[in-house]
Formats: sequence, C-alpha cells, structure tokens
Amino acid sequence: MPLITVQTSVPTPDRADTEALLKTLSASLAKHVGKPEAYVMAAFESDIAMTFAGTLDPACYIEIKSVGSFTAAQTTAMSQDFCETISEALGIPGNRIYIEFAEAKGYLWGWNGGTFG
Repeated sequence: MPLITVQTSVPTPDRADTEALLKTLSASLAKHVGKPEAYVMAAFESDIAMTFAGTLDPACYIEIKSVGSFTAAQTTAMSQDFCETISEALGIPGNRIYIEFAEAKGYLWGWNGGTFG
C-alpha cells in the first residue's frame, strides 16, 4: 500500500543504477511508514520534460502515498531522507525537489481484488 513515485527531468541512469535506486527507495519507505516492504511499490520515470523555478535545470517530483496517516515527524524525516537519496543518486540539488505526501483511506486503495478498508 505505500507507494513512492519519482519523476525527474534527468536522463535515465543505467539499468543497474535504476534498480538499486528503486530498492533503496522501497526499503526506506517501508522503514519510515512501519509497514512490510512486501506491500511497498516504487516507480521511477526519467527524461520527463519539466521546469522548476522557471528553468529547465535538473528537477524532480516525488509522490509518497500510503493508507493511514502521516505525522509531521514522519514527513520531515522522509523529506530529508528522500531528498538526500535522490540528490546523491541523480545529482539533483535538494532545492529542486518537491515531495507530495498523500494519505489514503483503506477503502480507496485496491489490491488483489479487494481493498484495504
């Protein structure tokens, strides 16, 4: 049920680097939200046309969604962790990364022919 989606304007890294990044994001998200990684999904899209602050310099948008609620401490910790991870992996400065946190009710999240609510 936890999901992290990364969209960025940078060129696609090689497959091994992309897979390593996805595994890092998945494990980190599971830890932050306290849910089994078996339910975590991570997605990565690169080479997306985007501007940030009126420029075409490298930028990134991250969505983090989960069933249940986030605390302010959780979102602060996740923002720091995922900004650092993306900065190191893709060379995008933290001030060019936006993160959106979204909470979902269980009945609005489907899986395996049912929902979580």
